[in-house]
Amino acid sequence: MNTPRPAAANEGLASTLSAVAFFFVMTAYYIIRPVRDQLSGAVGSQSLPLFYGSVFGVMLLLTPVFGALVAHFPRRRLLGWTYSFFIACLLVFVPAFVAQDRIGARQLGVVFFVWVSVFNLFVVSLFWSFMADIFHSVQARRVFPLIALGGMAGAIFGPLVTKLLVQTIGVALLLMVSAGALLAALVVLLALSSRLDCRSPMQRDEVIGGSLWAGIKELWTRPFLRYMAILMVLGDGIGTLAYALMADYTKIHLPDKIARTSFYNDLDLAANILGVVLQLTFTRWLLIRRGTTWGLVVPSLVNLALLGGLMMLGHGNLSLLGFAMPMLSVTLIGSRGFAYGMTKPAVDALYTRVPRETRYKGKNFVETAIWRFGDVVVTSGVNLLGKFGVAVGGMAAIGAGVSALATWVAARAGRSPDLLPEQQDEPANVGQARPAEA
Repeated sequence: MNTPRPAAANEGLASTLSAVAFFFVMTAYYIIRPVRDQLSGAVGSQSLPLFYGSVFGVMLLLTPVFGALVAHFPRRRLLGWTYSFFIACLLVFVPAFVAQDRIGARQLGVVFFVWVSVFNLFVVSLFWSFMADIFHSVQARRVFPLIALGGMAGAIFGPLVTKLLVQTIGVALLLMVSAGALLAALVVLLALSSRLDCRSPMQRDEVIGGSLWAGIKELWTRPFLRYMAILMVLGDGIGTLAYALMADYTKIHLPDKIARTSFYNDLDLAANILGVVLQLTFTRWLLIRRGTTWGLVVPSLVNLALLGGLMMLGHGNLSLLGFAMPMLSVTLIGSRGFAYGMTKPAVDALYTRVPRETRYKGKNFVETAIWRFGDVVVTSGVNLLGKFGVAVGGMAAIGAGVSALATWVAARAGRSPDLLPEQQDEPANVGQARPAEA
C-alpha cells in the first residue's frame, strides 16, 4: 500500500515550477553532452563497446545503492544531496578536460561516459520520478508535455550556450557553466518540494521504504516493466546505431576536439528543436486525444521510415529545404527528436499508473542499467557487422526489422494489464491528497 500524494498540486504553479526546474536540468545536461560526444568522435565506434560496457557494469553496481537511498531518505534530502554531489563533480572534471590531450580521449572517455550515465540516473531520471510522484495519471497527460517542453527549451538553450562559448572559453570551462545551471535547478526543485510538504503534511519527510533490490526484482514481476525494458533496448537501439555510425564519420572528418564538440552540439540543437516543435504541435494533442499508447507507437513508425531512407541512401545526402544533409544526420536527429519530443512524455505519463516504489526504483533500473545493456549489444553488433563487411545500408536494414518489432512492443506496453486505472480529474489543490494505491 502506498501513502497518499497530492492530487492536482495547484496544477498551474506546480507545473510551471517543474518546467523551470527541468529547463535548468536539461541546460546543464546538454552542455556536457557534446563534451562527452566529442570523446567518442575522437576514438570512433570501435571503442564504444568499452565505453558502454563500463557504464553497464557501474549501473549494475549502483542500482542497489540508488534503491537504498530512495528507501531510507525523504525526497527533499535525496534531491539536495544528489544535485549537490554532481555540481561538485562537474567542477572536479574541469582540470581533467584541460589536460585532455595529455590524458587521452580513450581514457578520459571511459571515465566521463560512466559519469554522465550516473548523472542521468541520479539527476534526470530522479527528476521524472519526482514528477510522477506529484501528479496523477490524467494530469500527467496534460502537464507532462508542458514540463517536457520546458526541458526541451533547456535542451535548445544548452547547445546555444555551448555554441556561443566553446570557441571562446574552450571545452573544459563549459563544465562550470553546466554546474551553474544544475544549481539553479536544485533551488527550484527544493522550493517546489518545500511547498508540497507545507501544503500536504501527510507527505512531509516521507520515505518510500522497501527493498534496495526492488528495482531489479520488479522487472521480473511486472509485465509493464518488462515491456519498458524491451522497448528501451529495441527503441533506443536505433538511436545508438545512428550514434555509432556517426562516431566513425566524425573520427574521419573532424579530427579537432572543438570542431567535434561544435558538430555534436549542432546535432543536439537540431534534434531538440524538432522535439520542441512536436511538443507544441502534436504530442500533447496525441496524448490527450488518442492516449499514451500512440505516443509510443508513432516514434517507432518514424524510426522505421528513417531507416528505410538510410537503407536507400547510405552515406549519401538528403535534400531538405534546399540544404543537403547526410542521411545519417537526418536519422540521428529524427530518432532523437521523436524520442525526446514524444516517447519520453508518453512513458513518464504511464509511470504515474504504477506504485511509488516502481516509479522510483523499477523505472530507474530500466532507464539506466537496461538502457546501457542495449547500448553494449548494439555497439558490439555494429563492430561485428563491420568486420564482416556489412555497410551502412545493411545495418539500416537490420535496424528496420528491430524497429518493426519495437512498434509491436510499444502497442502492447501501453495496454499492460498491471497498469493501474487512470485517475479521474480532481479539483486543483496542492494540499489535497489522493487516495492510497494498492
